[in-house]
Amino acid sequence: MRIQPLWYGQLWAYDMITIKSDAEIAIMREAGKITALAREVAGQHIKEGVTTRFVDSKVKACILSHGAKPSFLGYCGFPASTCISVNDEVIHGFPSDRVLRNGDIVKVDVGAYYKGYHGDCAATFAVGEISDKAKKLIEVTEQCFYKGIAAIRPGGRVGDISNAIYRHASDNGFDVVRDFIGHGVGRDLHEGPDVPNYGPAGRGPRLQTGMTLAIEPMINVGTWQVRVLENKWTVVTGDGKLSAHYENTVAITENGVLILTDPT
Repeated sequence: MRIQPLWYGQLWAYDMITIKSDAEIAIMREAGKITALAREVAGQHIKEGVTTRFVDSKVKACILSHGAKPSFLGYCGFPASTCISVNDEVIHGFPSDRVLRNGDIVKVDVGAYYKGYHGDCAATFAVGEISDKAKKLIEVTEQCFYKGIAAIRPGGRVGDISNAIYRHASDNGFDVVRDFIGHGVGRDLHEGPDVPNYGPAGRGPRLQTGMTLAIEPMINVGTWQVRVLENKWTVVTGDGKLSAHYENTVAITENGVLILTDPT
């Protein structure tokens, strides 16, 4: 995720955008399948009494078993194969000996590097029985992703995605993290364009066939404001309330939007 918010008033700032060929997208689809399978493995092992370090070990084993490498392990010094963030932790949580408890919600962010390309995806999982508010938060966050990709049109703008995500979250009484955003993905884990989850429609880079994007709503129950813990990685909500995260890598093709991190 990019730390720097990308939209200030009417100003956009983004890196060079790499347009992928059909052959490159086909390889990214392979990387995406492995990444999605690893996310599924995480969900299968998230339960009461399990440590987040154990979940991380299962995800790492899954990625390696398919001939890929964990994208996050060692990235800018990150110490694990997955980001696992619990309850008010938004993103970039360290797997540890923390034991999951009934009622927790757990965000797992996974990346796999395969044949020179990255896949990137995330989801939020429930541990046992969770509150109605937590259930709604998880559902709306996933819906925000689909609202975002539904806004993609040939010749449209990145801001169309951003605005669709923001409006759906806001309409359901939630707020959107500003300080961390989505991004392009491909040979590098983070490429242009930046893809925020807020801002006006009709702004930002043009959407083009061949773009590959990691679209990832991060939605909070309370304030949009966040802070980074002393470990300089883990991001938590500013008010201690719950946050959810959902992400897929997608490609814009001549036939529409293809979700590359689909396990099927």
